[in-house]
Amino acid sequence: MNLTLAALQELIEIVAKLRSPDGGCPWDLAQTPETLTPYIVEEAYEVVDAIKSGQKKAIVDELGDLLLQVVLQAQIASEANEFTLAEVAKSISKKMIRRHPHVFGDVKVDSMKEIKQNWEKIKAAEIRETDDFLSTKLSRYARQLPPLLAAMKISKKAAAVGFEWENVDGVWQKFHEEVGEFEEALKSEDKEHQQAEMGDILFVLVQLARWYDLNPEQALQGTNHRFLERFAMVEAMCDRPISEYSLLEFEQMWQKAKEQLKTQKEKENI
Repeated sequence: MNLTLAALQELIEIVAKLRSPDGGCPWDLAQTPETLTPYIVEEAYEVVDAIKSGQKKAIVDELGDLLLQVVLQAQIASEANEFTLAEVAKSISKKMIRRHPHVFGDVKVDSMKEIKQNWEKIKAAEIRETDDFLSTKLSRYARQLPPLLAAMKISKKAAAVGFEWENVDGVWQKFHEEVGEFEEALKSEDKEHQQAEMGDILFVLVQLARWYDLNPEQALQGTNHRFLERFAMVEAMCDRPISEYSLLEFEQMWQKAKEQLKTQKEKENI
């Protein structure tokens, strides 16, 4: 057995021990596929963050945490005689071979575009999407993906069949229309209606991102990071509890932090 398989086998045995009624961990024994799903999403995002950081140890650690979730799900399923980790691995292997006929078969391709087209055709055949309404396919995105990513996927697919504005001016007009409707909704006490109108604004913002070839998830993530950078600098400026500062003082420190970070980044790019 090579080192990779030996390490994987060790992890499998560790998880099996954690789930063992005889001396296992009470927390692990209490878990179900459903209770573990939040951790799958969390670990996936932490893997992405580690990759962006470029820190190899962090990437290794976070990939390990994500792998643990796969092994845990398979272990629980195996205990219920549903499926095993071997079946999971075999399934993805078959899928990769099936979806890469230009590598494992005799299909000839001349471009990345053809590869993607073949992939989509094979995928559609696998889940019988050729017999479905487009709305059925789009509903899968809404169920399975984070909201911003789902909105982008849904709008791209809808636009591909002609459900699209003639130009970006139409999108901007829709955006201003939705902002007006949201403002009107805020005048009422109907939280459900307010939430729906806010969702409409966010959906149109995703359309603007699509028209300008921008990634809304990356945009929001970047804003989150910039906010935290500035907020950390504001905290460092404080010489008394932060809650004692006025809004005007916060604004002054915020603008100072913003300028300092801008200067810092300009120096780094020289």
